[in-house]
Amino acid sequence: MAETLKKGTRVTGAERDKLATDLKQRYEAGESIRALAAATGRSYGFIHRILTESGVNLRGRGGATRGKKS
Repeated sequence: MAETLKKGTRVTGAERDKLATDLKQRYEAGESIRALAAATGRSYGFIHRILTESGVNLRGRGGATRGKKS
């Protein structure tokens, strides 16, 4: 999906399904939610919601985590 979506426009019906399928494939191929948001011109929350609606298993945040000090 090379074109960016106009910010704030509603994405519904078949167009939303097509977008969800495309985003799901790209996310599962390794792209981050932030990268997808930047590429489509939509917010992080919008991309997160679309992926969740599509049944995608979201990856953890990664990076250093705080654990118990032994």
